[in-house]
Amino acid sequence: MARILFINSVCIGSTGTICKNLYKAAERNGHICCIAYGRGQAPNEFNTIRVGNKIDFYLHVLKARLFDASGFGSKFATRQLIKEIDRFKPDVIHLHNLHGYYLNIGILFTYLKAHPEIKKIWTLHDCWAFTGHCAYYTYANCENWCNGCTGRCPNKKEYPKTFLSNIRSNYKNKNKLFKNVDNMILVTPSKWLKKEVEKSFLNEYETVVINNGIDTNVFKYTKSNLKKVYNIEDKKIILGVASVWDKRKGLDTFLELSKFLDQEYQIVLIGLTTKQISKLPSNIIGINRTENVQELVKWYSTADIYFNPTLEDNYPTTNLEAVACGTPIITFNTGGSPESAFATENEIIFSRTVAECIEKIKGNTNIRKNNLNIDIKYMIYEYLINYFGEVVFHD
Repeated sequence: MARILFINSVCIGSTGTICKNLYKAAERNGHICCIAYGRGQAPNEFNTIRVGNKIDFYLHVLKARLFDASGFGSKFATRQLIKEIDRFKPDVIHLHNLHGYYLNIGILFTYLKAHPEIKKIWTLHDCWAFTGHCAYYTYANCENWCNGCTGRCPNKKEYPKTFLSNIRSNYKNKNKLFKNVDNMILVTPSKWLKKEVEKSFLNEYETVVINNGIDTNVFKYTKSNLKKVYNIEDKKIILGVASVWDKRKGLDTFLELSKFLDQEYQIVLIGLTTKQISKLPSNIIGINRTENVQELVKWYSTADIYFNPTLEDNYPTTNLEAVACGTPIITFNTGGSPESAFATENEIIFSRTVAECIEKIKGNTNIRKNNLNIDIKYMIYEYLINYFGEVVFHD
């Protein structure tokens, strides 16, 4: 029996769900678990530690906005977390998102370095760990992180937003803090991110690719009458889904695409705000973000094409959800998006032009992918192997 501590910014959303699923799987295998999280709510059925409070969070946000200090606030809250870690006495600490205005990485990593007996696994969900500021840099076409984040930062207005750039100092501090941690391996959900890690100062660590998974008992082809409800029975549906629609997720691409598509196509976007919906052209159906998973499954299943024009991404879960529902996918050649879409060359848009988008959409053969290892049980099994070496898996 082992004691496993998960540390993540939230207990909700995609990364929070991964933590909860791993927690439940490890618990079923006889281990004791706890999740330390920074903000939002945590379900009562989990053993959790709240890191700091709302005041700590907002002070950290303020420090990050003014001085580009994301990850360097929350000193008192992190010291309290260290006390809780000592009480819990973990055999394994599984780190996830350390950014999110709730932790002081200096205090945390000083502790981790002082405890080589604790096994550490750090799942990187983005690039924040090895840059001086940003979580992603492909949209800005920035490679400054390869040279120590020298020069001007093109991403200071992107998460984590700041008025004054401090990228070189942040880069040096992360380089010093994150290197030379004994008994630690890195995990990336995509081959793309692994390659980026191997170009960074984190390349001293073993890096393992473990693809994110989804519950294929939930996400599966499901018949519905959505086309009839929305009076689009004679249309081919092009679906887009995001929790937040912005330029990075490709909203502008959909708006531009709507100007040139034939009448036989209908764009449906899920996850928009009410304000965004009010500004849509007439040939785009906009739907607010839904917590109704079955409604989302029906839209995936009804769609003729799932189009993901993401400009920055690691391993998009929405691609997996579409695949599980049997929906053909077309995606930009961005980050790990082609990986999670299991995309062929005919399903990848390389130029990001509307002309190529239309060409790939019209040329889509509606081939539905099956029998892919995207169920969450495969992800859980790989993590348990990395926790313990060998496991008897109880799914």
